[in-house]
Amino acid sequence: MDCLNNAGRLGSYRNTVIYSTLMPCYMCAGTIVQFKIPKVIVGESQTFPGAREFMESHGVEVIDLNLPECVEMMQAFIREKPELWNEDIMEE
Repeated sequence: MDCLNNAGRLGSYRNTVIYSTLMPCYMCAGTIVQFKIPKVIVGESQTFPGAREFMESHGVEVIDLNLPECVEMMQAFIREKPELWNEDIMEE
């Protein structure tokens, strides 16, 4: 959401692509759907599965690259800063 707020006045996001290290959560996925962004490219979804099905059900093309370097980077972040990770990500 922050990247969209800081993108300026594009007028339309229909020809844009969102790149994200993690699969977007439901809040971010809702924003993607609302702004009619057609494509999301994700570094990995092992660390956080996010809302892929929600986006796809609204016509968003989701590409999960499943990059080992993204998984490793996120695992290191979680190890080093669990309080920050758990601030936003809640385990079920």
